[in-house]
Amino acid sequence: MKILVIQQKMIGDVLTSSILFDALRKSYGTNVQLDYLINEHTYPVVQNNINIDDYIFFTKEHENSKIALFKLGLNLRKKKYDIVIDVYCKLSSNLLSFLSKAKKRISYHKYYSSYIYTDTIQRLNKGKNKAIIDRMQLLSPLKNTSSTTLKPKIYLTPNEINEAKDFLMSNKIDLNRPIFMISVLGSEQKKTYPFNYMAEIIDFIVIKTNGQVLLNYIPKQKDEAKAIFDLCQSKTQTNIFFNTYGKSLRAFLGITSYCSALIGNEGGAINMAKALDIPTFSIFSPWIEKESWDLFENQSNISVHLKDFHPQLFKKSGKELKKITSELYQEFSPKLFSDKLNCFLENLATISNN
Repeated sequence: MKILVIQQKMIGDVLTSSILFDALRKSYGTNVQLDYLINEHTYPVVQNNINIDDYIFFTKEHENSKIALFKLGLNLRKKKYDIVIDVYCKLSSNLLSFLSKAKKRISYHKYYSSYIYTDTIQRLNKGKNKAIIDRMQLLSPLKNTSSTTLKPKIYLTPNEINEAKDFLMSNKIDLNRPIFMISVLGSEQKKTYPFNYMAEIIDFIVIKTNGQVLLNYIPKQKDEAKAIFDLCQSKTQTNIFFNTYGKSLRAFLGITSYCSALIGNEGGAINMAKALDIPTFSIFSPWIEKESWDLFENQSNISVHLKDFHPQLFKKSGKELKKITSELYQEFSPKLFSDKLNCFLENLATISNN
């Protein structure tokens, strides 16, 4: 049997959807081939996953050319998949699912595309771990598949772990002291906590822990990251290793595996840290629905949302909230959740001491 899972979205979505492979492998064992169709740049987050047999990359060419997209669909047909599970459920993946001619095609229910699939699933409106549960429901049309809630996992090689260790030590980072990875920038402006507030948080972390701070950014974001660095107190700046960052996504993952926690903007970095079993403290953008993505919350994984403190501000629709994100962010001062962050840091100190 051959099964293809399609998820042409961002890193966090691709990682979260990888739980389907864990469930499918448990159900079907080694007698099934499990392939993953993903955006090319998201591959590092699922690289070396022991439950995925092969990867098919959705590239810029497929995105920009209808002919290239059609050819990709025909190539899928040649592979003769028995089952296609379309997690993405957008026009491009609708077409790929249809062209695959798989006997069983599963996706979420949408009025304009439901005829393409043999089975469609209604998404949950709300609820804890919605992102996980919605994905697991896609397996319900299949027999004997696990309904257990699974957690995404990232697979680092021993060599990657050792390289990260050598890199940190070569940059004068003391592995015996707390190391905090700070997700200072979101994937877009409307998912990025105000710079002055983020600087306050970094100041708080350093005052509380005297920890070493790494900033998660890519080279093209250096100026923005530097702006946040400049807003930090002088004492804090001496604890920030500004130029110490992973030069690739896999390098970032290796470095993060040595961190005491990852703190900052909710997004892909938070999801990756959770998949590495690194504690997280995430700050949601006001227009994002927290209930969908506050996954695996416990003492080690905490999240905050402006709605937690000022629910009266959230009587508008998601689209309306997105338009006033900047205004809402200004209401989301670190003072609102300083007690939660303090408890989180104290809990980390207790764990490390034990």
